[in-house]
Amino acid sequence: MLFNSYIFVFVFFPICLIGYYGLLKSGKPETARVFLTVMSLWFYGYFNLSYLLIMICSIAGNYLFHRLLSGESLRLRCDGGKRAVTILAVALNLGVLFYFKYFDFFFDSVNAVFGTDFVLRGILLPLGISFFTFQQISFIVDTYRGEVVDCSLSEYALFVSFFPQLIAGPIVNHGEMLPQFRSLGKKRADWEQIAGGVALFVLGLAKKVLLADTFGAGVDYGYENLAALGRADACLVILFYALQLYFDFSGYCDMAVGIGRMLGVEIPVNFNSPYKAVNIVDFWKRWHITLNRFFTKYVYIPLGGNRKGRGRMYFNLLIVFFLSGLWHGAGVHFIVWGMLHGALYVFTRFWQERVRRGNDESVINMRNSGESTADIGIAAEKVTQTERGTAGFCRRIGGKVVTTVSQTATFLYVSIAWVYFRAENIGQANMLLRAACVGEAKKISMDLAECLQPDEFWYVIKVLHLDNLSFSRYILMFLILAAGLYLSMAGKNAQERVARLKYGPVSAAVLVVLAVWCILSFSRVSTFLYFNF
Repeated sequence: MLFNSYIFVFVFFPICLIGYYGLLKSGKPETARVFLTVMSLWFYGYFNLSYLLIMICSIAGNYLFHRLLSGESLRLRCDGGKRAVTILAVALNLGVLFYFKYFDFFFDSVNAVFGTDFVLRGILLPLGISFFTFQQISFIVDTYRGEVVDCSLSEYALFVSFFPQLIAGPIVNHGEMLPQFRSLGKKRADWEQIAGGVALFVLGLAKKVLLADTFGAGVDYGYENLAALGRADACLVILFYALQLYFDFSGYCDMAVGIGRMLGVEIPVNFNSPYKAVNIVDFWKRWHITLNRFFTKYVYIPLGGNRKGRGRMYFNLLIVFFLSGLWHGAGVHFIVWGMLHGALYVFTRFWQERVRRGNDESVINMRNSGESTADIGIAAEKVTQTERGTAGFCRRIGGKVVTTVSQTATFLYVSIAWVYFRAENIGQANMLLRAACVGEAKKISMDLAECLQPDEFWYVIKVLHLDNLSFSRYILMFLILAAGLYLSMAGKNAQERVARLKYGPVSAAVLVVLAVWCILSFSRVSTFLYFNF
């Protein structure tokens, strides 16, 4: 079931809200928790009943491992026994993920390399399996580490299946969600929180339906007509996809957090204006925050993190980005995307370490040369600014101009890397990049411009009598592109807007207009891009 669908807006979620708060008001928090779980299973099973069976089996199996590791069903007295059970649980989870997501990719690669003829099975990928598998792996590992004290089956089932974050994240951990599920019924409905949830949901819906899907039409046209694209067309398609993915994923995250707030549950922020990042390290602190957190805690740190020297740290970072690329999709082009990010990430960390060491040496030299305490304090403050991030460093050496250049360069690099993320294979990605670099210098395709002509905006063009101009079809395209670039790179994000929102007739009217506009646009609805991962 999609958030941006009639059945969700008019049937599923109203039933969910009424039933949930009705049970809480009746003093039945445990029943309310079970009710939310049942609704979450309906939400997931609506796509495909076979998906639902897979997820239920996954929940049951992992909860059994949790009970074994927590020692309530069977006491594993030696640490070796617990470690063996943990390894088995993680291996089974990864095995299931491999079968559904990577089986065909693996044997297709074997066939290509060794000339074999293994038959591919054409396995259908269950939606959200990457997300709920990683979430359960983190729960099992945390249980082994003693971080999970106790968890009932109903709590665990809701933790895994909670529908706002089930399909496309965030990848939540037990410490964030279980205490909230256990406190259901212990506090009254917070109407300001609910109003904020409604506002976030509507803003997220607008991002998805009005912006992401509009840019997506241009992206689809571009990838279907690569051979006909000129240089300008190819560059526009690259920008369109960068903005489509931004507003698609950002919109989902906003809707997920908004739905959670309407239910009195705070879902962690997974997306924080990543196109405002001034370097790739900053970008990964803002994009898919919980995935980055997962790889840091369960891969990077166990591999040694930065504790075994800089060379090992850089190698560990490359492993993380290799796995991140592979997690996003079964294809070499996803690995290329991950390694493009990894290579720049390692270079940026290397440069930051070099700058930091240079500042440290400056302070030491000042101290050894007998400089005053005040001068040393000023130098130390400069070092602290550098350690706070490249944004502070940029402000010191060049102000806003350098920051803007860094932000723009990061955005362009990320946008180019997204080509491998969107393409069906490396050859298709290279074809688009080749067209953008050395393609024919010709007028922007009218067909491409037509893709960004929403009817409601085109009527405005007609009312202003601009439709007779030879370039009228390009007006809307560039206006929408400019709006997308501003909102993603300079404007306040939805979380910031809602935090400062003053609720009144004007804000209510704006939200109602946006909601109605989105609902009327459901006829051209599309799934979220991250549903494929």
